[in-house]
Amino acid sequence: MTSARAGIDVGGTKCLGVLIDEDGAVIAEERRPTPQQGDALIETLAEVVGALGTMATIGIGVPGLITLDGVLKASPNLRMIIDLDVTERLSERLDRRISVGNDATCATLAEWTVGAGRGVSDLVMVTLGTGIGGGVVAAGHLVVGANGFTGEFGHMVVDPHGLPCPCGRRGCWERYASGSGLAQLARTAAVGGRLRRVVDVAGGDAHAVRGEHVQAAAREGDDGALAVIDDFARWVALGLVNLTNALDPAAFVLGGGLAEGADLYLDPIQRWFEELLYSPRLRPHPALAFAELGERAGAIGAAMYAGDRQRPA
Repeated sequence: MTSARAGIDVGGTKCLGVLIDEDGAVIAEERRPTPQQGDALIETLAEVVGALGTMATIGIGVPGLITLDGVLKASPNLRMIIDLDVTERLSERLDRRISVGNDATCATLAEWTVGAGRGVSDLVMVTLGTGIGGGVVAAGHLVVGANGFTGEFGHMVVDPHGLPCPCGRRGCWERYASGSGLAQLARTAAVGGRLRRVVDVAGGDAHAVRGEHVQAAAREGDDGALAVIDDFARWVALGLVNLTNALDPAAFVLGGGLAEGADLYLDPIQRWFEELLYSPRLRPHPALAFAELGERAGAIGAAMYAGDRQRPA
């Protein structure tokens, strides 16, 4: 009987499936576009499982509020899907047991087990993508919470009078410290005439500026782009400080799309963290590292989440 485990990470645009061996190494990979309707999503997940081959267990990582028994209550990236029982529907479709968890929780499990968080018993992972998610490991156990909703860090309010958030409130952390937050900071500066080099990289349109344009100009040493990155780093650090005060982790792992710019962000985030932290000279500081597993982290973690020995306590 095979010991391979399958995991699928459901993203806003793609469903990425992997098959891993006992050591967590990827031995097969499959991807499909993500449908925006519940029935189509279940069918797509079944197709990915079928394409991966033979496996002992199947785990699914889904963005948003996922209950302990695998019901997708709501998701910012799958807005047309509400109260979808992914576990029951996919189990019936495949006629076998399925494990379902939050995608960022799954990514946390993967980075903790075989990635940047190896050997750390208390850590927080923060995924900086279109929004912000994350996960928590405490005393050597993956924490999912009373309802399965641990890790919605992006909706910590950091400015009560700040930018409106799709969640209905104002000033949520992800409006400033996510990939979309970086783009908004950059566009505001560009429209104000402070990012000429970045606008050139973006093709001359200040309203078309994105995070990757800022990164490209910053690597060329552009002062305006570096100033935007510093402002962005301050917002990231503010949220990390709040999480440190609440959870006291030994380490942070930063993942998501912005991990590709780790060389640009790490130093300013650390500098702002030290400045904003309560009593910084009188306490140990958590280590800060960027994720190692890239876009596969959620899928690898979903495969691990399905294995009994890897399930959270």
